[in-house]
Amino acid sequence: MLGEEGSQLGELEGDDARMDQLLEQLYEPGYNRDLQAGYGKSMPKAARWISEIKNLFPPSAVEVIQKDAIDRLDIASLLQDPDFLREVKPDVHLVAQLMQLQRYIPDKAKDNARAIVQKLVDQLMKKYQPPMEQAIRGALNRSIRNNRPRASEINWNATIKKNLKTYQPDYNAIIPENLVGYGRKQRRSRNLILCVDQSGSMANSVIYSSIFAAVMSSMPSLKTHLVVFDTAIVDLTEQLQDPVEVLFGVQLGGGTDIAKAMQYCESLVDNPSDTHLVLISDLCEGGNKNQLLSTTKRLIDSGVNVITLLALANDGAPWYDTQMAGNFTALGSPAFACTPDKFSDLMAAALERKDLHSFASENDFPVVNGNVSEPKLI
Repeated sequence: MLGEEGSQLGELEGDDARMDQLLEQLYEPGYNRDLQAGYGKSMPKAARWISEIKNLFPPSAVEVIQKDAIDRLDIASLLQDPDFLREVKPDVHLVAQLMQLQRYIPDKAKDNARAIVQKLVDQLMKKYQPPMEQAIRGALNRSIRNNRPRASEINWNATIKKNLKTYQPDYNAIIPENLVGYGRKQRRSRNLILCVDQSGSMANSVIYSSIFAAVMSSMPSLKTHLVVFDTAIVDLTEQLQDPVEVLFGVQLGGGTDIAKAMQYCESLVDNPSDTHLVLISDLCEGGNKNQLLSTTKRLIDSGVNVITLLALANDGAPWYDTQMAGNFTALGSPAFACTPDKFSDLMAAALERKDLHSFASENDFPVVNGNVSEPKLI
């Protein structure tokens, strides 16, 4: 019994009360006023409702509830409605919901769902690809400069700026004391690993991560991997040329085993000093916490540049495990959230191995303080 009738059996509290409210929204008369009210702006209420269902109910119950939600909210019909497809404005929240519900969308509606996802991918690529490519190319060029360049390698603009104090008026010329060059091209490409938590709360971060991974995978100077995980691990690197395929390869929800994912990423490392590993997770570890910290410490000690993002989204301050975030910061991997607009600058700073504490501070991204004991080695 739900709602007012159910309350006669006793007052519910905490999660039990919230579970009752969620079920009432779906199964009690008038549910559409609560959930369908969100349709006008890409169904944010329905998206939040589904996310809470996954957080509060066991997986077996979630399967049944989501199937009922598809029927009652009639999302499949909306996806087949030309007016809806024409008028709807694809956004990250809507695509996140489609990703969550993809297993339950009828086959005849999946093409329309993919069309919505494609529209969002095109928008995000148009917005983020140019600054991302510019920032990364600049960072790679700067990182391979040397002070003893060959004539063909001299960066004349940088050399002139650095030697202005040696200007000789009598000769109307600058006598350079230091030459600045871009250096010889490195034979080894940089290894970039994006390790992304695909639990339901990380949906927006997964979308942005997939877009950025697709952009970076097209740059020959970077060897880019995309790994998504819950309690299982999926390596989507081979699908990076098609971001839509990547997003439909993600299964949002489930548990979280970050330790297992980090161990897999460790297996992708050939040259630690050339490797940058970006972990995007709320750090709510459901696996072995000591093993997670031990693996992370081992990666950092080997020379891998490990960056920890608690979120890659515009949703404000994320919820995360403060203790684990403090652990990561103490190990040398500052933990903070980053907005998509700043991700290209972050990657440029990471590739040059700049101080990311300073980067976060300059962009008003507070770093979680590290004040923890040394992790156990396993």
